[in-house]
Amino acid sequence: MTPRLEEAAEGPVYMPSVAPHLRELRRTSGFTLEAAARRAGLSPAHLSRLETGQRQPSLPMLLALARIYGTTVSEVLGETVADPNAVIRAGEMTAREADGWTYRQVGSHGRAMQALRVNVPHAAQQDLVRVHPGEEWLYVLKGRLRLVLGERVHTLDEGDSAHFDSLTPHRITAVTPDGAELLFLHTLMQSTVAGLCLPQES
Repeated sequence: MTPRLEEAAEGPVYMPSVAPHLRELRRTSGFTLEAAARRAGLSPAHLSRLETGQRQPSLPMLLALARIYGTTVSEVLGETVADPNAVIRAGEMTAREADGWTYRQVGSHGRAMQALRVNVPHAAQQDLVRVHPGEEWLYVLKGRLRLVLGERVHTLDEGDSAHFDSLTPHRITAVTPDGAELLFLHTLMQSTVAGLCLPQES
């Protein structure tokens, strides 16, 4: 049986301004307390305590509630995010390198999901294991990848894709000598309190 989110081990986020935003977002979205709690995997009593500030939400709770209300964690936390552009032109996709990988942002900033085009050289970051809240989706454009999810090892060829929970420890390595290229999407905790899967600019 899947445990409720209030039973998760992830620690709480201590931010007193969260409670009024949670209640306002739920009412604006047209959810009753019971309906929102059911969708989020919480008890109505626990969600009520979150909305009155008697309990502090964990990061997985914030992500689940943001998805239900059709917004970002930034909005749940009351943070102001610049209005993102809908279209990203090819000339605006600046390449950035980190730990051997080359990243190009192919989605708007300030969204609940990050979209990247990634070049993965052979064997780069092969020992780097990632674990973080959210979901990931990747699609192999060129080459072959080795994707390790927990204890399972998968080989992905051109045209293959994968969609998984980011809390599962995962590792991505290019198998082909010329490296691999992929499209990469993952949900973000749009907040300074959250660690992201990919390296950030300093």
